[in-house]
Amino acid sequence: AASAHAQDTKPQSDKPENKKKAPIYDEQADARIQIAEALAHAEKENRRVLIQWGANWCIWCYRLHDHFKEDRDVAKKLMYEYDVVLVDLGNDGKKNRDLAAKYDAELAGLPYLTVLDANGEVIANQETGSLELQGEGKKGHDGEKVLAFLTKHQASYLEADEVLLAGINQASADDKRVFVHFGAPWCGWCKRLEAWMAQEDVAMVLGKYFVDVKIDVDRTIDGQGLYKKLSQDKGGGIPWSAVLDEKGDVIAGSFMKGNQNIGYPVSEEEIEAFLAMLAKGQDRLSDEDRTFLAESLRLARPNRNH
Repeated sequence: AASAHAQDTKPQSDKPENKKKAPIYDEQADARIQIAEALAHAEKENRRVLIQWGANWCIWCYRLHDHFKEDRDVAKKLMYEYDVVLVDLGNDGKKNRDLAAKYDAELAGLPYLTVLDANGEVIANQETGSLELQGEGKKGHDGEKVLAFLTKHQASYLEADEVLLAGINQASADDKRVFVHFGAPWCGWCKRLEAWMAQEDVAMVLGKYFVDVKIDVDRTIDGQGLYKKLSQDKGGGIPWSAVLDEKGDVIAGSFMKGNQNIGYPVSEEEIEAFLAMLAKGQDRLSDEDRTFLAESLRLARPNRNH
């Protein structure tokens, strides 16, 4: 079984197992852009990038992709620790070979895995035949082996206090305030807040006044303790955010009346409270920028029907 997929280097689009499945590789995507975007996110989140080289005709590529989703422990590990990029090798298996060579990926059979750190340096290259189930007639991957591989190469966790201190020092040097927000990989509303903040025009406005500090309550050492400390143990869930002064003290936290956590601001009341927090924390925030941010949040409102 260790070499069962080593021949998956030629198109097999006529195989029934493939015909039933939707394509998993984006054949129109620019792989360099895909990897660059993943690296940018990994740098911000202290994660790794996992490249799965393959193609839509590759049966074992589907099997590994399915395993990534269906094995609960592996799926959680990927959600917490990795930004996954599926790089298409094309119908002839030759597309993006120069990119693979850049990362010393020998592509000895497909799928093939490459782990990069946030700087784009290769941490590991791995053929996946050795990650398969062993035994006659078995088709699939060994969950324990896959999990061990991912665990071995994940990023080391950072100290929450050190992450915050770096932000405070940067804010002091730039004459800004710290905007700290607490989240976790499983938190959908946290991801919405981060996606809004990452919009180019929003990031530009916020960047004039604040240094952004993200604390993951699950993936930073004592992140939960720092969250409780800054929120005075009344945060009311995540995302929870605050504006800090140069000493790291809270000027304003994401609370509305009755210490209710704003979370991700959706309603008018929440948006107004969120902007009031930013303005209280940073008195230089202009009316024009405050209006822009409020309107941007209104435009970013999720459809409540979904």
